[in-house]
Amino acid sequence: MQTLLDTSLSSFARTDLLQGPTPIQRAERLEQQLGLKARGIGLFVKRDDHMLIGGGGNKLRKLEFHLGAALAAGVDTVFTIGGLQSNHARLTAAACARLGIACELILTRSVPKTEVDYELNGNILLDQLFGATLRVLAGGSNSLAEAENRAEHLRGSGRKVLVIPTGGSTPLGSLGYARCAAEIAQQETELGLTFNQVVVPNGSAGTHAGLAAGFELLDRSASLVKSYSVLSDRETSAARTLQLTQEILALLGSSATVQASDIVIDGSQLGDGYGLPTPAMREAVHLMARAEGLLLDPVYSGKAFAGLVADLRDGRFQRGDNVLFVMTGGAPGLYAYREAFQG
Repeated sequence: MQTLLDTSLSSFARTDLLQGPTPIQRAERLEQQLGLKARGIGLFVKRDDHMLIGGGGNKLRKLEFHLGAALAAGVDTVFTIGGLQSNHARLTAAACARLGIACELILTRSVPKTEVDYELNGNILLDQLFGATLRVLAGGSNSLAEAENRAEHLRGSGRKVLVIPTGGSTPLGSLGYARCAAEIAQQETELGLTFNQVVVPNGSAGTHAGLAAGFELLDRSASLVKSYSVLSDRETSAARTLQLTQEILALLGSSATVQASDIVIDGSQLGDGYGLPTPAMREAVHLMARAEGLLLDPVYSGKAFAGLVADLRDGRFQRGDNVLFVMTGGAPGLYAYREAFQG
C-alpha cells in the first residue's frame, strides 16, 4: 500500500545502489547467550552491511539520493570529506566508480592514531582501489572549505561538481533512511511482528534523523529510534539530530513536528572520543563475531551494539519486546584497528 512517505519520497531523484531491501535476521545465538530467549525478548539485526557495492554500509542509502541528484544535474566530479578511515568516503568512491563519475576525497587526521594499519589499511586502501583521488589534511583543518575551493576551481574549467558534506548527512541524503523506515515497516508485516525499538549508532546524525522522520510519517513516532553517540557528547548529538529530523520533514513537505523528547540518544559509549576504542566496544565486536559470525566495525556499530548489550543486560526491555539493531557496516575499519583486537 502506498503511504504518504512513499509518495513524498518519489518526487526525489534516486539512483539504485542497494538493489533491493537489506535482510533482517534473528540473532538466535545472541538471544541464548544474553538470556533473552528465557525472558521472551526478540533480538534482530538489519543487515545494512549486506550491500553489493563497495563493501556495504549505511552511507549507500544516503548516496542513492545525493548521486541521484548528481546524475540528474549532469555532474561529472564528486568531492566528499571525512576522517582518514571514513566509511562514507570509501562508499562514495565505490559508488562513483560504479556510475563513472570522478571522485576526489579530502580526508582529515581527525583521530589521534598513527599506527601503520590505520594509516595505510582498511578504508584508505579501498579508497585507492576504487580509483579516488585522495588528499589528506592535518587534524582540525577545514576540509569542507578545502573541498569547496577545489570544486570552484574545477567549475571554472567547465566541470560540473558536487560537494557532499561529512557522512552525506544532509536533509537530502538522510532521505535514504526515511526510505529505510518504510522498508523496515514492510518487513515487519512480512515477519509478522512489530519492533519496539530500532537501534543505531549516531555520528553525523543522518541515519537516526532519517529513520526518526520516516517513522514519524508512518505514524510510529520518532522515539521508536534510539542511537548511541559515537562522534560527540549526547547533548550535541541530540541537538544536531533534532534539527536534521525537522529539516527532513520540511523537505518532505510535512507539517509534522518532532520535539526534543522524541530524539532518544545515549551518550554512554563514546569513551575518550570519536574513533578511539573502548573495552565495551571490543567485547561487543567479539560477542557478535563469535555468536553470529557477523562483523561490527570499531567506530560506529561496535560502540552502538555495546550500548544495546548493556541495555539488554540491565533489564530495560520486557517480555514480548522485539529489538532491531541496524548493522551500519564499516567492517573494513577492523583492519585499520588490528592493534585494538590483537595488541
